[in-house]
Amino acid sequence: MGHRALVAYERTDGQYTLHYSQWGAANLKLKHRISAESPFGGDDTDSKWAKQLLAELADGLEADAVDGYLADEDRPSTVVEPKPRATGLTLDEIVADHLDYLHHEAFFVVSTTFEVTAYRTLWFGLQYESETVKQGETVGNGALATVRWYDGEPVGDGHLQGQFAAFKDVVGDMLDKGVFTPSTARQYLKRKLAERVGDRQELRIPTGESPFEKASLNRS
Repeated sequence: MGHRALVAYERTDGQYTLHYSQWGAANLKLKHRISAESPFGGDDTDSKWAKQLLAELADGLEADAVDGYLADEDRPSTVVEPKPRATGLTLDEIVADHLDYLHHEAFFVVSTTFEVTAYRTLWFGLQYESETVKQGETVGNGALATVRWYDGEPVGDGHLQGQFAAFKDVVGDMLDKGVFTPSTARQYLKRKLAERVGDRQELRIPTGESPFEKASLNRS
C-alpha cells in the first residue's frame, strides 16, 4: 500500500498546489529529499523540467495544463507526483477537505524558498478501539504534529504515534463504558496530544468552525 503522503507547494499568491506521494511518508524522508534542485524529490539533480513546471504552478498554472511537461518518456521518476491533485487551495482547505488522516501518513508543506515542514498525521477515528463506534470520518478528522529532528532523522516520531495509540485505547474503553460521549472523547484526545507535544513541536487540529486550531505555536 505504500506510505502515502500529501505535499503542498506554496504559490506566489500565497495559495498552494496539492500533490500526492505514494512512499513519501516513510520515515518522513521527503523532508530532506525535496529541494530547489529536485523539487519533486527525485534523484535527478538537474531536473530543469521539474523546476520549470513548479515555477509555472507557483504562478497559477492549472492541473489540466501540466500534461505537456510530462510527455517525455525519458523523464526521471520522482517521489512526488508532478501533476497536482488540485491547485489554488489554502492550507485550511487542504487539511479540512483533502487530507485523509487514516490513509495519508504524513503531510508536507513546501515554501517558495523550499523550507519543508513535515507533519505526522494522527487520526481521531475510534472504530478500531471501541465496540460502540461503527465508523469514523477520515477526512478532516485528526491532528497534525511536527517532529523534532536530530542529524537529519526524526526524533520521537514512533514514540508519539505509540502514545497516541494508547490514548485512543483509553478513549475507546471510556466510550464503551459510557463515561465519554463522542464530543468529550475528541476533547480528551486533543488535550492529551497538546500535553504530549507541549511547546517543543507544532500541533494543528482542523475544527468544524475554524479549520485550524493551533495547540502550540512553536515550529520544530
